Amino acid sequence: MEILKVSSLSNPGAVAGAIANGVRNLGRVEAQVIGTRAVNQTVKAIAIARGYLASNGVDLYFIPSFTAVSIDGEERTAIRFAIRTRHPIYRRESV
Repeated sequence: MEILKVSSLSNPGAVAGAIANGVRNLGRVEAQVIGTRAVNQTVKAIAIARGYLASNGVDLYFIPSFTAVSIDGEERTAIRFAIRTRHPIYRRESV
């Protein structure tokens, strides 16, 4: 699974689209952020993605956790958002 990297300059609407597409295709998404503004953009994106998916009866929740990442040889602490659906998404096979 690909991890979305969200920055303080990320567009929440674009990130929400990536979250919604990931959830539709894989049933889950992970986002990794560093910094308070990036956390803010991510939470806004999750709220927007919930709206995108609500019409399909899909509800999202997220579980935040800390993770260590290496950037230019320097270890930093990031927050990882595990974004999941409350209920599995059932895809119909085309007939």
